[in-house]
Amino acid sequence: MSRPICPKCHYPLKACLCESIEAMQVSTELIVLQDPSEVGHAKNSVRLLELVIEDTQVYVGEIPDDFMQLRQRLEQSVKPVYLVYPSEQSQDVESVSFDEDVILLFLDGTWRKAYKLLQLNPWLQDLPALHLDIESASNYKIRKASRADSLSTLEAVAMMLKAIEAHQEVAPLTNALNAMVNQRIRSMPASVRKRYE
Repeated sequence: MSRPICPKCHYPLKACLCESIEAMQVSTELIVLQDPSEVGHAKNSVRLLELVIEDTQVYVGEIPDDFMQLRQRLEQSVKPVYLVYPSEQSQDVESVSFDEDVILLFLDGTWRKAYKLLQLNPWLQDLPALHLDIESASNYKIRKASRADSLSTLEAVAMMLKAIEAHQEVAPLTNALNAMVNQRIRSMPASVRKRYE
């Protein structure tokens, strides 16, 4: 028998996060390319991102055909488009000046899956890329990461918005993530919970 789900946040009722969700508006257009394996993942931060910033656009897929509609729309856009992905060619977002509203593309998945998305979609590699100068560890401690500079997609969005829109308050994003992390830790058996506290 399936667990009852909250109709608003779509998390199980006993893990409902509605009280921790504060909607916010941003000027930057946010687009997430999501690996299919992330869609049903209980710890997926993109679901939270969509609750806080309703205008977030999520495209699920792996190969260029999956993103054909998105590619056509981006080609017609007058806004500058950036891929958020660290590479030898990417620029530190702090070193770029943004004189107009932009579109940011994020790859949602593990490092391995995000890299696979990038390799399967050469059109992404044609976009100018941005990266963050990570100073503090991720607070997304309920998921394992293979790299010390790993961030959840929601954290990456929050940090990018803060860098691009200097006066943008990103607390609604970080508060929602903290609420989910704390809720997950509280639901763990005591012996497991000690590893995270």
